[in-house]
This record gives sequence, C-alpha cells and structure tokens, in this order.
Amino acid sequence: MPTFSQLPSGKWRAQVRKAGLYRAATFTTKREARDWATTIEAQANHVAAGGFAPVPKASTVKDLIEAYQKEVTKAQGKTKAATLEMLKRNIGAVKLAGLNSVVLRDFIDRRQKDGAGGVTIAGDLSFLSTILKWARHSRNLDVPDRLALDARAGLKYRGLNTRSNEREREPTDEELRRIFEHWNTKTRQKIPMETLVRFALATGMRQAEICRIQVEDVDRDRQTVIIRDRKDPNDKAGNDQTVPLLPDAWAILCKVIEGRTEGFVFPYKESSVSASFTRACKDLRPPIIDLHFHDLRHRATAQFFRMGLGIPQVSLLTGHKTWTMLKRYTAIKPEDVHAAIRKPASPAPDHAGQKGDDRGDTSAPTVWPHTTGE
Repeated sequence: MPTFSQLPSGKWRAQVRKAGLYRAATFTTKREARDWATTIEAQANHVAAGGFAPVPKASTVKDLIEAYQKEVTKAQGKTKAATLEMLKRNIGAVKLAGLNSVVLRDFIDRRQKDGAGGVTIAGDLSFLSTILKWARHSRNLDVPDRLALDARAGLKYRGLNTRSNEREREPTDEELRRIFEHWNTKTRQKIPMETLVRFALATGMRQAEICRIQVEDVDRDRQTVIIRDRKDPNDKAGNDQTVPLLPDAWAILCKVIEGRTEGFVFPYKESSVSASFTRACKDLRPPIIDLHFHDLRHRATAQFFRMGLGIPQVSLLTGHKTWTMLKRYTAIKPEDVHAAIRKPASPAPDHAGQKGDDRGDTSAPTVWPHTTGE
C-alpha cells in the first residue's frame, strides 16, 4: 500500500514500495498524490506479473519514435530518417497501447494506394520493428515487438514481392572505352572521372567510399588503406576496415597522392561523381542505357573471383560480411570456372589490367591533375 505524509509546507508526499520497486514524489494536494500512487502501484503490479512496464496511457507511436531518435544518437541514413518521419505522419497519432495488427493492415493499405511497392513497405515495417524492439528490450515497455515483423511476413500473402531485383549489369570493355574517350574530349572536366572509374574497377569500392578515403589512412609500406565507416547492415558508424590495394589500384593511388600528406585522396562530392558518370552515358551517341557507377562494383567483384581469389579474400576487398551478401555480385558463368583453371583473369578492363596480365595494357594508368571538385 502507498503511504502519504503531509509536509510542513502543506504539500503531500507519496511513497510506493511494491515488488522491489520504490518511487516517491511530492504533490500540492492529497488527491494528486493518491492518483499518482495508484498509477505507480498498477505499473509495479504489471512489472511483477510480466517483467515489463505498461505503456503510458497517453503515449503515441510518434512519442515512441521521437524518444528512440533522441536516445539512439548513432548516425542515421537519409532513408531511415525519411521513413521515420513518414511513420510519424501515417501512424504517429495512434495510441501506443492501441497499436495492433489492424492498425498496420490499414497502414499497408494506404502505402499501397500511394504507390509504394513491396520492397518499400517491407523496409517501413523493418524500421518500425527496430523501434518496437528498442522499446521492449531497452526501455522495458510492454509493447508487441513482433507486431511489425509479423506484418512484414504477411506481405507475401498480399502478392507483394519484398525482395528487390538483383542487378547483373556490368559495363563492357566497349562501353568503358566509349566513356573514357568521351571524357578525354572534355577539356574543362574538373573531376578526373577516368581515374576514379579505373580505381573503382581495381578496388571494388563504393562511390561514397572512394570519395571518403584520406591520404592519412594510406599505409605506403603495406599498400593498404583504411575505409572509414564502411557500409554495414547493422551499424556503419565506427566500422573502419583496412583493405589491401591490388597492383592497379596502388599504381593509381601512388600518382594521385604523390607529394601529399593529408586530405581526401579524391576531394570530390559523391553526388558530382555520380552525375558526371550518368551524364556521360546519356551524352554518348548512341547513349549507354541503364548503367550506373555502382555497376563498376559488380564488375570488379566478379573479376576478383575470376582471377582466382577466394571468398575470404574478396570479402576483405569488398566489405561484404556473408556469402549471401556477396554472391549477388559474383556473376560467375560456367565458362569462368574453366578459365579460372587455365589462367586467372584481371579484375580490371582491357587497358587497365593488373600488372603482369598480358591481356591488358601494362602502361601506367591515366591520372588527372589534382584539382578541386565541383
């Protein structure tokens, strides 16, 4: 039972001791003290029965999302931030105690009506699931943490495909030749796109990773570089990886950082690099259709396997944590198995092969002057 005592100031102090829980607070009137004590005692009974605290009656989904955003301070990507804002707009007003499968059913209906596909809706529910799990296991609130996961699993019964189509697009040698020739005619081109593309093909790095590496993180003795905050499905913040640079990549990097001791290796905006690559594909006649900078990573990864590297070595280069994540980039064909027995291939295109590959050009790669990016 709660106890109440009137202080010399005339205010009332309430104390609750139950199931190992102790709470105390001071109120202006005894009625306020009783109401508070009743609520706290009910919460203590709830915790004693199930181990979790009941959600506050007035708390909404929006309140929970904002509490999560405030406490979980690690960097959030644009997609996650935008999705959380969308969730607040769509179901933020729902009382947390009333969050159930019907609410999520209606949410999915609205998302479909707005044109969202299965992959997008599955992502929405995954982010909501993360927040519900945080509430239950970090804040010990009695919320249905599997609710969003169950709704996500049910998408297939709506006929929605929750897996994105895996791209198999790789640039051909002829496409790369045309793109390089196009850039060579652009005398006012600020970004050394040919060098960036050759470096991407020789390393398998993502566009953002290339634009983020720093001279200070290059180890000239070991021929390695540290990639800071490398993309990770769980948490990329602090996920720094030291990766080896193969001969072509090292030859390019040495020329780019010659005489430099600090700063970004390629001081150009990721968005500018992407725009320049896409613009080149469109400007060509005939244009190159459906080719993205990220497709260079597909080609590089597949070529790593074609040259005979094993899964552990390739995953070290690309940063993939599991074979499931890595295999979509392999694009290995039956003839590649026969070729691997005869002779390892180069991970770079013709005229940009690894040193010692007699099928490629062994001359030094083209490196543009160090300039300021767009």
